[in-house]
Amino acid sequence: MKKLYFLLSCLLTISSFGQVFTEDFNYADNALLSANGWTAFSGAGTAPVDVGASNGLNYTGYSGTTGFTASAVGNAARLDTTGEDVNKNFASSVTSGSLYYTFLVNIASGDAGYFAGLLSSGTTFSNRVFVKPSTVTGKINFGLSNTSTAIYATTPTDFDLNTTYLIIVKYDVTTTGNASMWIKATGIPATEAAAGTPEVTVSGTVPATASGFFLRQYATAQNITIDGIRIYSTWFNAAPCSLVLNAETRVCEATTLSLDTYTTTIPFTGGGTATYTMSATSGTISGDNPSTAATGNIIISGVSEGTNNTLTISGGCNIVKTITAPECKPINTLPFTDSFPYTVGNSLNNEQKWSILNTGDNIVASTGNLNYTGITSGGNSISFGGAGAESKTLFTNTTTGSINARMLVSVTDISGITADLTGAYFAILTDNASSLTNARLWVRKNGTQIQYGIGAATTDVVWDATLYATGTTQYLVLGYDFSNNTVFLCVNPTIGGTTAPTATYTPTAAITGVGGFVFRQDSATLTPTAITVDELTIDTALNFTLSNQSFSQIDGLKMYPNPAKNNLFIETALNSDINVSIINVLGKEVINSKVSNNAVTISGLTPGMYIVKITEEGKTSTKKLIIE
Repeated sequence: MKKLYFLLSCLLTISSFGQVFTEDFNYADNALLSANGWTAFSGAGTAPVDVGASNGLNYTGYSGTTGFTASAVGNAARLDTTGEDVNKNFASSVTSGSLYYTFLVNIASGDAGYFAGLLSSGTTFSNRVFVKPSTVTGKINFGLSNTSTAIYATTPTDFDLNTTYLIIVKYDVTTTGNASMWIKATGIPATEAAAGTPEVTVSGTVPATASGFFLRQYATAQNITIDGIRIYSTWFNAAPCSLVLNAETRVCEATTLSLDTYTTTIPFTGGGTATYTMSATSGTISGDNPSTAATGNIIISGVSEGTNNTLTISGGCNIVKTITAPECKPINTLPFTDSFPYTVGNSLNNEQKWSILNTGDNIVASTGNLNYTGITSGGNSISFGGAGAESKTLFTNTTTGSINARMLVSVTDISGITADLTGAYFAILTDNASSLTNARLWVRKNGTQIQYGIGAATTDVVWDATLYATGTTQYLVLGYDFSNNTVFLCVNPTIGGTTAPTATYTPTAAITGVGGFVFRQDSATLTPTAITVDELTIDTALNFTLSNQSFSQIDGLKMYPNPAKNNLFIETALNSDINVSIINVLGKEVINSKVSNNAVTISGLTPGMYIVKITEEGKTSTKKLIIE
């Protein structure tokens, strides 16, 4: 939409005290945004974003000389392919308070993806506005997220194609990234309270800053028109209220396996100048009264964990504060076991033993069990696949000895995987904060079968050499040995027996502590379409003997040197007939021979880590060997 340049400057001055950013795309037809103050941050020069030929959007009360923007309908930005993405910085970054950004949008067609939002810092984005086709033909849904994974309402509202809507997003500029979005087909709500319930409310860790606005072309199938962007520090640039609510803190009143409650403390300044009425959607309000106190804390207690809350203040001014609920879930003790005895169809993240680590389609409880000789299954199981949310459980942090996670796994569908031999990791032993360590369990498609491995990235995964048919059950053990900085994988060990690892991996940096476990969904084209998991146990001890940690079965056993290069020497108390089997990290036996004069020739082996299995008079011991 093109500005009317004859507008009085005093009018502009009066209405811009809270203005952060404005854009009406009043450039020549077919002009490029990158030539008019916008910067290409991705795909520069490829299908650049331009403005349309008199395709400005009209919304009564917002556009037009008598509307909020006081701008005539003219040109607008076109996001109609995939290619160049652009951003435009604010005059100065915003690091506190709230931001309200609004714009008009008309979607003729759209694949699932985000197309606009705030630049938080550098090339870090937040408040991303998403669109996706609805399950109803010819309809669309809008979503919002601080990450690249969309969040939509539990029951999203259906909106029409080829219709102009007013998007309103509120963002509390804090590290918790609280944000709400409204989509209006008519009218401009006079206050935030009058806007009603947001379409979707989100939160997520982001930098506590907003430095610009971005537009993104994410798919060739999209055809999106954007116009009339306005960003202010108040609701539609209303006069600022003297009462200011600062970033809240949320504290769990308990952390148990039962449903707990939490308390929110909201510091305020600028009180004592008017009479205010306060209400909350849940909990009890106490603390200081902003009607009489200049500064203080508003306290809301007794709100159930998992229940978002909204504080509404009216009177001297209108303020709506959205509070995202924390999770009040305990740190579990070891050994930790879960047979997933949950209601079928429920999200694993809603259970008290588990927390959500990301957003998207949830891992859910599924009916039935997986079976393995020596393990008695109970409860139900869980199923997941493709892209979506991660589920994390915390337990007592372990820093010495070893830690392992054991589970039954069945990959039942790999139809969505588009490439062989790439893989994705779907389970991780991690720390007790938020990072994903290198103790990662991978799966990949290999022809019509699957393969398991361990590693940090696709380029260094050590794969178990055995291939498995889909629909079969494997008993997988993912572990970490702190003493030797070794991640190990055992596939289908004998319960109560002795088992050598089927794969081992040495992280570049030693892992200092493990206090969490994550089930992960990577992407629809890398993660199997369907994975079932059952009978998870996490412990510092194994229910079978890991043979590369069993060194005392043969009396007087000595193996040297280690590392070795040409010859390996083996001595025992008996010095009887000794047989040696050497296995590489892929689980393949590379040497099987008798020991002659206490020596075995190893000069033909590639440098790396091996497992040496030594047998004498029916006794067997296993040691690790490094070949230089």
